[in-house]
Amino acid sequence: MANVRDLKKDINYVLGDIIEAVYIWEEANSDKDTKKSEAIIDEAIATFDELIAKVNAKDIDNPKAHFKSINLELESRGKALIDKINKLS
Repeated sequence: MANVRDLKKDINYVLGDIIEAVYIWEEANSDKDTKKSEAIIDEAIATFDELIAKVNAKDIDNPKAHFKSINLELESRGKALIDKINKLS
């Protein structure tokens, strides 16, 4: 990873794309209940807030390991959200 700015951009783009995918699903399935899809959006926003707070943390011992763990967490939580979108019916 190049720097903190790129990590913040990655977090923003990944979770923004997930939210956009939910909106596209809602538009394509306007006849279906949106409670589950709205919950996915809420979870994506909460994930964004948590990850940005971790990125902005000042009291870290090993910055390289800290940011790598954030990147891995973004990947795993992003995949989980995508799986939830794919399971919407």
